[in-house]
Amino acid sequence: MRSICVFCGASAGHDPLYATTAGALGRELAARSIGLVTGGGKVGLMGVVADAALGAGGHVTGVIPRSLEEREVAHRGLTRLHVVETLHERKALMHGLSDAFVALPGGFGTLDELFETVTWAQLGLHAKPIGLVNPGGYFDDLLAFVEGATAQGFVSGANRALLTVHEDVPTLLDALVR
Repeated sequence: MRSICVFCGASAGHDPLYATTAGALGRELAARSIGLVTGGGKVGLMGVVADAALGAGGHVTGVIPRSLEEREVAHRGLTRLHVVETLHERKALMHGLSDAFVALPGGFGTLDELFETVTWAQLGLHAKPIGLVNPGGYFDDLLAFVEGATAQGFVSGANRALLTVHEDVPTLLDALVR
């Protein structure tokens, strides 16, 4: 596995555990010589995971739309920064650069990226592993929804299995890399 795309918040959230987990993920990717692909921002968990990977000697590629670059939220210290015109281009390039996907806590943008990735796998557009780091149970309510949708027949068991979930970063990465 050469690179993992991480979807996460442009905010750090209120619980310091989220930033601690993002930092652990960045360092663990660098320790395993796995490149990090991010949304290219310097803010929130996106900045934390990138800085942690860089600080541990890792390779970080960012992909940011021009409109966000112009708002000065682009991380200028990344190994490589791609500037694209639209969010659609951003997601397509991030997918093309990545061998797997991991979501950390975040909001609507993170969920959009995560569920689009799961949907693309469900449709057979890729067969790359997808993981969710669930620090402190952040995603428990979302996972309860997914389990309910599965129980009600809207998500098949095979499609539910596309999403690997762990609270612990090394355990999640071990499951994705197998």
